Amino acid sequence: MVQRTYTAKRDEITRSWWVIDAQGKPAGRLAAQVARLLQGKHKPTYTPHMDTGDHVIILNADKAIFTGNKLEEVIYHHTMHPGGLRAYTRRKMMEEKPEKMIRRVVSRMLPKNKLRARMLKRLRIFSGAEHPHLAQKPQPYEV
Repeated sequence: MVQRTYTAKRDEITRSWWVIDAQGKPAGRLAAQVARLLQGKHKPTYTPHMDTGDHVIILNADKAIFTGNKLEEVIYHHTMHPGGLRAYTRRKMMEEKPEKMIRRVVSRMLPKNKLRARMLKRLRIFSGAEHPHLAQKPQPYEV
């Protein structure tokens, strides 16, 4: 008898909801765990070419920490117009848009393929401790 590799079917995929508190947690370690949940690698039904991941809610994004001198590092962005090179530090971005900074870190932990955008749609990030997704009954996830 030949062993077959398991492949998840579309109707077999079940999605759970997880809520993670980012307060006092290093952003990189947090992002690695969130990327794992979004990909579905924590499930026995994980299939690399399919989107089997769960929904993730991150609370207190403004209280996540960066170790070392990472807050002083400069991030460059080009607007694709002549003279459009923009530069800002991680500290400035964390003060102004912490949700965008955490989404950027998580995005770069995900695989660079067509599934990344679909996975990021299931990520919800909030600066405060409240979220509007109580009806989905998210379970707490400890990082």
